[in-house]
Amino acid sequence: VEFVESGGGLVQAGESLRLSCVVSGIIMAIHTLAWFRRGVGEERDMVANITADGRKYYIDSAKGRVTATRDNDKKTLYLEMNSLNPEDTDRYYCNGYPWKSADWGQGTQVTVTA
Repeated sequence: VEFVESGGGLVQAGESLRLSCVVSGIIMAIHTLAWFRRGVGEERDMVANITADGRKYYIDSAKGRVTATRDNDKKTLYLEMNSLNPEDTDRYYCNGYPWKSADWGQGTQVTVTA
């Protein structure tokens, strides 16, 4: 399985970013996929997940600001992030959920300045 994340950047508080993750090596359409952030613990922290049939789950801090979508034809997962704040600064990754491939992608860095 391979995940290739992109779309991060350096933005000011209040601005938006759209992260993308191209997925290969699995039949994306049948899997729940998720976005994670590196965080400070040993495990990456899940931010949002989206099931094969489009149901979505968000952590409390992301609700109302973040939208996860998927395009199975393009084999791409997206994370629209609005009203960004400095606490969103982190490296973001995608992977399966609740299963996870041991082969994480490089992630994409989001840096938000006040």
